[in-house]
Amino acid sequence: MLDVVRRPLRLLFVDGNTRAQRESHAAGYGAQPAEAYAAEIAAIEPGVVTDICLPADEGANLPDGAGLQSYDGIVLTGSALHIYELEPAVTRQIELMRAIYASSTPCFGSCWGIQMGAVAAGGTVTRNPRGREVGFARRITVNEAGRSHPLLAGRPAAFDAPAIHLDTVVLPPGDTTVLASNAYSDVQAAEIRHEGGVFWGVQYHPEFPLRQVASILGRMVPILVEEGFRRDEAAAETWLSELRALDADRSRQDLAWAHGLDAEVLDDTRRVTELRNFLNLRVKPQASARGRG
Repeated sequence: MLDVVRRPLRLLFVDGNTRAQRESHAAGYGAQPAEAYAAEIAAIEPGVVTDICLPADEGANLPDGAGLQSYDGIVLTGSALHIYELEPAVTRQIELMRAIYASSTPCFGSCWGIQMGAVAAGGTVTRNPRGREVGFARRITVNEAGRSHPLLAGRPAAFDAPAIHLDTVVLPPGDTTVLASNAYSDVQAAEIRHEGGVFWGVQYHPEFPLRQVASILGRMVPILVEEGFRRDEAAAETWLSELRALDADRSRQDLAWAHGLDAEVLDDTRRVTELRNFLNLRVKPQASARGRG
């Protein structure tokens, strides 16, 4: 039996967005990305103590190795940046991720997070040649390694999840175990080991409720129309309004059926499966092993 952590977990949330991107997200959703992510974690683990760092900002006060080791776990958000555009807002984050690996602190990342985990360990991320994945990643299929990996414990053999991304991991680092894929991305879930650290990541967003998906897509309506995801602006707005309605009333089976969504997305407990697994099966056991329980 695993030891029980008897004190509140202390987690660091690394927001990958610039100040302008964070403020735009908050204007539409009411919280910045890391704040929203921390709220989802707090719903799983009440009492968790959270800090936020902002490495995309010039002059940001970033934790050193000892500071990173003081946390029980680290979580990386998504980002509107592109990791192959090596501006300082990106390179600071790559260096921070390398320091996270060296600290051996348990780390989890969504979307940009898995891309950051891959690049910092020597992998390659590019614009996805298969195109943008919008709204939901469909039929994420768990492979043989994934079926026995604790990150995906409780997920069915194939499932859907919230997802919004243009970029993808095309060449994983050398010590990577790919756990799940779909038609858009060969790396939808993975474990990456590098420099003594272990990273768990997913290309999708288990931290996004439907209203957050709708909020982000609401800022992308011209792209949705231009790239053919919806016929026109009116059709896009109808889609988003239906997602908001389904978020407000999960009993709307008509909308769930129309959008092809099941409990893996609609049930808040099932949606955050990977986050709960990270806390219970990675963070808490290591905190106990380090004598911090």
